[in-house]
Amino acid sequence: MSGESAAQQSAGDNAAMARIVLRPVASPMALGFLALGGATTVLSGLQLEWFAPAETDAVALALALFGFPLQLLASIFGFLARDAAAATGMGVLAVSWLTTGIIKFLYPPGTTSAAVGALLLFAGAALVIPALAASFGKVVPALVLFTAAVRFLLSGFYQVTTDPSVRWASGIVGVVLLALAWYAALALALEDVRGRTVLPVLRRGMGSTSMRGPTAQQLVGIGNEAGVREQL
Repeated sequence: MSGESAAQQSAGDNAAMARIVLRPVASPMALGFLALGGATTVLSGLQLEWFAPAETDAVALALALFGFPLQLLASIFGFLARDAAAATGMGVLAVSWLTTGIIKFLYPPGTTSAAVGALLLFAGAALVIPALAASFGKVVPALVLFTAAVRFLLSGFYQVTTDPSVRWASGIVGVVLLALAWYAALALALEDVRGRTVLPVLRRGMGSTSMRGPTAQQLVGIGNEAGVREQL
């Protein structure tokens, strides 16, 4: 037997012996969207002047201590659950809230920064990527991420231009984001508890298959997924 044939047979034997173990985890999406809703609520309150400027430190702590850890947790378990689009979106949101909270805590109320604006503009643009990816499977979560992207883009634009109308626009989009995030959290939580769609999530493609398709159909191609294939 030639060396090449022996290598091929060895690879075939190894493939026959390989076992891929999947560990069930609870979906972190409802938690992530509730954290997003809470964070955008307090920030919109500050932008729309529901809160006095003296409340800036409290808002900053809420972003860093409520929004950041819960969305980071959602991001980690999103990757473990093999939903890279949702996990990426939650991760970008998590560190964006942490950065915003720390900056607002350290600087005087009302301070703007072109550097912070550039970062928020990038965060908004970055959120478009997981939003687009999510749109192929779950339209409602994708819509939440798209709205979050618009919210961060407007916040970044305000930091660069200091135009009060842009700040108000960002705050209003933040309120819309709160409503969408709350609905998405409710719909996904009910879906997980009942094992079926109760409120529309607008699943399609693999998103629909993941809820209604047989296990064998969902495992097609799993050998080529990150963590199983040899390289990312």
